[in-house]
Amino acid sequence: MSWGEVPQHVRARIERALGEPVVTAVSQAGGFSPGLAVRVGLGSGRRVFVKAVGSGVNSVAPRLCRREIAVAGRLPEGLPVPRLLWSDDDGDWVTLVFEDVEGRTPPLPWRADTWWRVQEELADLADALTPSPIDVEPLADKMFSGWRSLAAEPALADRIDDWSKANLDRLAEWESRWTAAAAGNTLLHGDLRADNLTLTDAGVVVVDWPHAALGAPWVDLALMVPSVVAQGGPSPAEIMARARWTPEPEALDAVVAAVAGYFVHAALLPPPPGIPRLREFQRVKAAPALAWLRERLQA
Repeated sequence: MSWGEVPQHVRARIERALGEPVVTAVSQAGGFSPGLAVRVGLGSGRRVFVKAVGSGVNSVAPRLCRREIAVAGRLPEGLPVPRLLWSDDDGDWVTLVFEDVEGRTPPLPWRADTWWRVQEELADLADALTPSPIDVEPLADKMFSGWRSLAAEPALADRIDDWSKANLDRLAEWESRWTAAAAGNTLLHGDLRADNLTLTDAGVVVVDWPHAALGAPWVDLALMVPSVVAQGGPSPAEIMARARWTPEPEALDAVVAAVAGYFVHAALLPPPPGIPRLREFQRVKAAPALAWLRERLQA
């Protein structure tokens, strides 16, 4: 969505809050938000980053923005996250204004040196977020219930690969263990991907926090592995071998089962309103997630 596509009354509220007119608004490619995501230049030369979405675009997106306001507005200073400057919710359109971070998303496919730098800095962030500096709920089981959903939907399950179909009950049982396996007191991002990272001269800045929850410090890395592999990064075994924390093998198996089930199931669903590319991205991530799961459970 471009700045001009946002309703005029929403744009006017943003400019009033900022105290000056918007002169330039450059839409940011990448990610899956169906709303506005722009780097804004103001009359004084100041720059900010603006996100906004209305319920008419996608019914879930405003709820996620409200959740991000609740999280980002309470994160302490000193963390490598953008500072929330202002937010607004008129009951339909939800707006967030962040400081503009000068940087770029990681170049893809992943270069080994870039990934290892990112992995180390994400571990530093997990250290800084243990224990969680804010009060949030633990990881919710409903986040990942793909295998159990497929077991309850035979018509959909008929479309999955033969190995998954033959092992569906076993996979659903492994998946059911994931929240206990992932329990902890670290504030997790919950949706780490290359497009939620900004590389700066000072390090890695992590953006988009609506899925934040409590869990074990290694969980964010494990959840990110399929996208790293899908985008040319190291293998799951290499990534986890260099992880700062070593989960119990059965705990990791449960989390890998959960994330693989999520992508396999989600990739079969119709695209959500306003996000036509999401299912293809999930299909791309399902392949390495499923390969990782088969490798672990057949080891």
